[in-house]
Amino acid sequence: MSYFPAKDKGPDRSLGILKDGYNFARKRLQKQHLDVYETKLLGERAALLGGEKGAELFYDNDKMKRGGAMPAFILKTLFGENGIQTMDGNPFEHRKRLFLSLMTPEALDRLFQITVEHWERASEVWEKKRKVVLYNEMLTLLMKVSCEWAGVPLKDKEVKKRADDFALMIDGFGSIGPKHLQSRKARQRSEQWFENLILDVREGKLEAQEGTAIFEMAMHRDLNGKHLDARMAAIELLNIVRPTVAVSKFITFGALAMEEFPGEKEKVAGSEDYLYYFAQEVRRFYPFVPYLPARTKKEFAWQGYNFSEGQLVLIDVYGNNHDPRIWEEPETFNPERFRNWNGGLFDLIPQGGGDYEKNHRCPGEWSTLEILKASFQYMAQHLEYKLPKQDLSYSLNKMPALPKDGFIMKSVKKK
Repeated sequence: MSYFPAKDKGPDRSLGILKDGYNFARKRLQKQHLDVYETKLLGERAALLGGEKGAELFYDNDKMKRGGAMPAFILKTLFGENGIQTMDGNPFEHRKRLFLSLMTPEALDRLFQITVEHWERASEVWEKKRKVVLYNEMLTLLMKVSCEWAGVPLKDKEVKKRADDFALMIDGFGSIGPKHLQSRKARQRSEQWFENLILDVREGKLEAQEGTAIFEMAMHRDLNGKHLDARMAAIELLNIVRPTVAVSKFITFGALAMEEFPGEKEKVAGSEDYLYYFAQEVRRFYPFVPYLPARTKKEFAWQGYNFSEGQLVLIDVYGNNHDPRIWEEPETFNPERFRNWNGGLFDLIPQGGGDYEKNHRCPGEWSTLEILKASFQYMAQHLEYKLPKQDLSYSLNKMPALPKDGFIMKSVKKK
């Protein structure tokens, strides 16, 4: 075994990753201009990967797998157990095609229109309020949007309760103690809710439209021709709805960008092209997913480092989106960088990288962009508001991150 000096010495760094948050891998990899760095996490030897080359290795299906990689505390809060994020090989590709089938141009256009309609309704309510907290409003707005788009029935009286549970799932994975336990309970409640709906669709008690997520999850058959277990179908339905609600963080950060960077709001309002550039830059610039895990399938050497079979590997998602080897002036918010962007597989990876069909790149990128474009365009073209004194700072030590006061708006008016 060759000697590789770039590694942490001493104890397990699991608490360190909770303390340093988004910068844990970045300060190790980028400080030394490396694509791989060894540390110790959850009691085992782990490799941190960064840069385009590191991302390309991470999404190499001959060398990496997802089975057994995701820590149990994340599966029990954020993703759900045995979902698509943990699958490999032919079963994964078959399941992935199910998710991709939901992202047709017609379905994405419908999502854009649903989002605009809910902004219209929400803004009418906000006009009657003294002030609103944008992040909190986005949780409930996107709960309504995602359920309508997915074909999930949602009564007005249960919107807040369901949105609160989704917020706990989204925020709980980076927490320990009571908040983590609350997050696990929220997932259990949400899985049971969706499981009951899946069974209702199958039994004909709930009418569902073909092409919607609830219909396709309920009727999907695996490679053996069998329906998914009802709980498994519920978990995968959550893997459509939950990430849609999580876009509330990107929207809040986008609102922050339109305030912090002069001229952005006017550019977003005036150009469809710039609207797209802005949405992509929000996804690149602001913190969202910190890391993604995998395990090695076999022993191999790469850039002088010897990977062992079954070794834990983490790709530095946030770090890659701020890597100076990939992005010119990465700490500058500059949507124009996407004017001539070629759509690389391993550079912009806020929701994962690689190929959509063969790799674990999230097809939810497409739905995320539609929601962001609809939201930012509406805010820029149709909404006036004032910002009271508040704390708009956010910490990279907290995962997931968010402006501290959630972006408070007062005197909201429709233009």
